[in-house]
Amino acid sequence: MESSATLTRCAWVGDDPLYRAYHDNEWGVPVHDDKLLFEFLTLEGAQAGLTWLTILRKRSGYRDAFAGFDPEAVARFDAVKVAVLLANPGIVRNRLKVESTITNARAFLAVQQEFGSFDAYQWRFVDGTPIRNAWKTIGEVPASTSVSDAMSRDLKKRGFRFVGSTICYAHMQAVGMVNDHTVDCFRWREIAEMV
Repeated sequence: MESSATLTRCAWVGDDPLYRAYHDNEWGVPVHDDKLLFEFLTLEGAQAGLTWLTILRKRSGYRDAFAGFDPEAVARFDAVKVAVLLANPGIVRNRLKVESTITNARAFLAVQQEFGSFDAYQWRFVDGTPIRNAWKTIGEVPASTSVSDAMSRDLKKRGFRFVGSTICYAHMQAVGMVNDHTVDCFRWREIAEMV
C-alpha cells in the first residue's frame, strides 16, 4: 500500500496537510446528512472571493460560531448575535456573508419542511445519483454546469443568498453530487465505488 505522501492526488491539493486531509477524506464523498449539507453550503458561501484553504483553517471557528451548523439554532440569530459574530476572528467577518448564513438557515428550514429533508431536495438535481466525470486534468473541470445553474436559480428563488452557480458547483463537488477527482487521483476510483 502506498504511503499518503506518495499517492497521486488532484493537482489543486498541494502539500498543506489540512488540504490533503480534506481532499483524501471528504471532498467528493456523497453526503446525505442535512446538518453537514448546511455546513458545506455555509462554508462555500463564506469562501466566495477567498481560498478554500482559508475557510478550512476557520472551519472549527465556524462550527463554534454557528451552533455546530444547526440550522434551527442559526435561524434564531438576531442583530445582537450578528454583532457578536462580526467581532469573531474565528470566521470571515463580512456582514453580508454572516447575515446570509442566517437567511439561508431560515430558507433551509423551509426546504426541509417542503421536501422532508434538504438532502431530498438537493439530490433531486442529479436524480439521486452522483455525476461521475473522468477529467484527465484540473483544467478540464468546469467552474459551473447547467445543473449548478438550475440549482442556483432554484435556491435563489427560495430566498438563499451566496448561492451563485459557481458556489453551487463547488458545493456539489464537496458533497459528492459530482465526482470531479481527476482520473489519475487515487480518490477518483474510490469515490466512484461508493455509489
